[in-house]
Amino acid sequence: MSSTSHSLWSPLRLPAFRGLWAGSAIYFTGNAMQVMAASWLMVELTGSSFLAALVQTAVFLPMFLLALPAGVLADTLDRRRLILKALGVQVGVVIVLSALALLGWAGPATLLLFTFGAGCCTALLSPAWNTSVADTVPREDMPQAITAMSIAWNSARALGPSIAGFLFAWLGAGWVFAIATLSALVMIHAVRRWPPAPHAKSPLPAERLWSGTLAGLRYARHSPMILAQLLRTIAYSGAGSALWALLPAIAAQRLHLGAAGFGFLMGCLGTGAVAAGLVLGKLRARLGLERLVAVGCLVFAAAMLIAAFARIPIVVFVTLAIGGAAWMAVMATFNTATQSSAPPWVRSRAVALHTVSALGSFAIGSAFWGAVSSFAGLPVALSVAAVAMTAGIFLSRWFPLRIGEAQEITPVALWEDVSIKEPPLPDDGPVSVEISYRIRAGEAEEFLQAVSQLRASRRRDGATLWRVYRDLGDSSRYVERFLVASWADYLHQRARATLADQEVEERVHVFLREGEPVTTQHYIAER
Repeated sequence: MSSTSHSLWSPLRLPAFRGLWAGSAIYFTGNAMQVMAASWLMVELTGSSFLAALVQTAVFLPMFLLALPAGVLADTLDRRRLILKALGVQVGVVIVLSALALLGWAGPATLLLFTFGAGCCTALLSPAWNTSVADTVPREDMPQAITAMSIAWNSARALGPSIAGFLFAWLGAGWVFAIATLSALVMIHAVRRWPPAPHAKSPLPAERLWSGTLAGLRYARHSPMILAQLLRTIAYSGAGSALWALLPAIAAQRLHLGAAGFGFLMGCLGTGAVAAGLVLGKLRARLGLERLVAVGCLVFAAAMLIAAFARIPIVVFVTLAIGGAAWMAVMATFNTATQSSAPPWVRSRAVALHTVSALGSFAIGSAFWGAVSSFAGLPVALSVAAVAMTAGIFLSRWFPLRIGEAQEITPVALWEDVSIKEPPLPDDGPVSVEISYRIRAGEAEEFLQAVSQLRASRRRDGATLWRVYRDLGDSSRYVERFLVASWADYLHQRARATLADQEVEERVHVFLREGEPVTTQHYIAER
């Protein structure tokens, strides 16, 4: 590629990123082999499209349940230990599944249970893994790094099922599961060779799991950029899950293909996604975020319609390759926008919320479209999903996409120490904060417009309630008040201010009377 700013080679020139990228590519391939073998074994055991779709649910539902707590752990604990422990458990789970399959004891319930267990391990390591890889590249290379990781993932979805299809036909599901465990061992080696950078040391109390989870949810709720990206991801993934979930039924019932043919169908989706990744940077720069997403939605909807009614395998193969390219373009755009719009303290949680939105809706959608297919048939299920995919384009009116600017995610230095003789204990609270402003006469309306801009950042970074009050005894005095759940949460809130937040505060201070300082008072709730 001629443009360095949009070149995939920029992050791949860095040894740490290149090593982690290669390790993840092998790991993703093993996971894809395992999922393909479980899906096709379910078809052979039951002949049910609904149960085959439930395999996808068992893979991705753990993301919905565990990704956000895993994001809190990734933001607060040693990411290296977290990743290695999750991988170690996954190796054990898949080895047991392999043994059961080789002995002929892997029934439908066993398949779903162990697939769910392996999915839980992937969910626990994913936020820590994604942010660890992103930390190995400078910010300007992050979109290319995310695209490169998406290529690795989609290459795995192309290569893994194809390999698994032939191995399944030759050796059976048990040996496919056994070979898949080797990929997790490669991932373990990569993490040990290029461990994640430790978190910066902080004098603040460590966040706890529950409060950290609430902080991540609160940030997403009060950050328009993050909220828009998550809602758009939910809509897209939920509608698009129909094609992925019903692919085994398409292969068996409409195209009359065997295990190898099913693997090739999945490989076509992955191949198209890889091809799109090679040119995604240029496409995004030329089309912009919204046009790229709209085109991707229309193309994938068309792919679902063709897959619903076509009976000629080659037509479906080509269609799925094009659909895979559209899927990659849209999902990578959502992922890039989310990671690039979150500050460091909450980035793993933002990644986790993206994962929850994408794969949680994918898991629920897979079960839903499987049920619709069982009741109304494949063509109806895929046609309704295509309509839902197209309707999702109109969400751009209310939830536009945008990548955050550098000042919106760059933290400022900690404020000066809180001048309190006897600071409360970390768990004491709630804490009420009162910030007093005395403004010039005749500028109340302009001041209120400026100070109202603080609401989003206060709520986003930790406040549970926020209001501005006018002093009835002094028309020039206004008070900003907000509540924070505990003293520890208040200290964290102060440390989360960004350069953009600082600029908003400076615009508020413009209205102060000359020589009048801003005063801050703190109150702690008595038990």
